[in-house]
Amino acid sequence: MSRLAAGVVLVTAYEPALADDGPRGEDVGMTATAFMSVSLDPPLVMVSLREGSRMDDLLDEQPLWGVSVLSESQRHIAGRFAMKGRISDRLLFEDIPYVRGEAAGALLVGGSLATLECRTEQRVSAGDHVLVIGRVLTARVPSADGGPLTYFKGRYRHLG
Repeated sequence: MSRLAAGVVLVTAYEPALADDGPRGEDVGMTATAFMSVSLDPPLVMVSLREGSRMDDLLDEQPLWGVSVLSESQRHIAGRFAMKGRISDRLLFEDIPYVRGEAAGALLVGGSLATLECRTEQRVSAGDHVLVIGRVLTARVPSADGGPLTYFKGRYRHLG
């Protein structure tokens, strides 16, 4: 499957605080290459998450999430959120321009080729992954600059 080129997205969600008097909630992000459009009517997309991952656990409890389609100039963002054993996501977002989506409350990366806000419609177990199908609540094209970031043969690439 490494011979199949894929677009690269950042999937984000807000993890609410566990209690009103405890630590505040946290924004969570994850790089994904298994992301696709499923349907235009209704507008549905799908992302594949490793079963038991932090994002899988979060989206099992919290149905709202965001997607930023990364441009070739945002390779550093993809690499940052793909690291295993990484530091707090709060620190990873610190120097990245973003807006908070109005519909899902998830962070959407500034300069992305497109952004989506979604609500989970269905979860399908598939081997060691979970396919999360989401209804698109909002879709925007904040930047038309640059080409898409792609992933091919185990490396980030750009078209051309």
